[in-house]
Amino acid sequence: MAYRHTERVQEQLQDKRDRILQAVRAVVGEVGFRGAQVATVAEAAGVATGTVYRHFPSKGELFAEALALNAGHELAVLAAVARSEGTAMDRLADAVRVFALRAVRARRLAWAMIAEPAEPEVDAARLISRRAFADVFEGLITDGIAAGDFPPQNARLAAAGLIGALTEGLIGPLAQDADHQPNAATLARDVTAFCLQAVSARPYKES
Repeated sequence: MAYRHTERVQEQLQDKRDRILQAVRAVVGEVGFRGAQVATVAEAAGVATGTVYRHFPSKGELFAEALALNAGHELAVLAAVARSEGTAMDRLADAVRVFALRAVRARRLAWAMIAEPAEPEVDAARLISRRAFADVFEGLITDGIAAGDFPPQNARLAAAGLIGALTEGLIGPLAQDADHQPNAATLARDVTAFCLQAVSARPYKES
C-alpha cells in the first residue's frame, strides 16, 4: 500500500510539473519571456505560485526547461522530415522550409525561443538546442555529399552555418516591432533557397 501511495504521489507531482511547463509555453507564446511572470504561469497551470518554485527553484530554470521541452518537440518534427523519402537535397530543403514555416506561424513563441533576451539559463538552453538542430542538418549534408548532391565540404561547419542563416534570417520578421507581418510561404521559400544555395554552390578555391 505504501508503494502504491508513493507511486500516486509521484504521478501527481509529475502531472503538476508537466502542466507548469505547458503553461509556460502558452504564456510565453502570448507575452514572451519578458512579459511572463511566475504568478501568471501558476494561474495558467492551475497551481499555486509556491508550487511552481517547488518544482523549479528559479524563473531562469523554469524558462530554460520550457525552452528545452519546446525545442525537443520541434527537433522531433525536423528529424522526422530528415528521415522521410527523397534525396538529401530534397529532405534538407523540406527540413529548412518546415523549420521556417513553423516559426512564422508561431511568431511570438518562436521569437522568444530563438532570440528574445532572457535569463542566462535560457541562453545556455538555446545553445544546446541549436547544436541538436545542427546535428540533423549535418546528417543531411553528409548524406548529400556521399550521394553527390552537394560538393565536398565540412558538413559540421556547414550545418552550423545553416542554423545561423535560419535564425538570423528569421529574427527580423519574427520581431514584435517588425514593420509588417511576414508572409510565411514567401519567407520560407527565400530562406530555403539561400540555405540550399549555400551548401550546393561550387567550392571556393584559394588563388
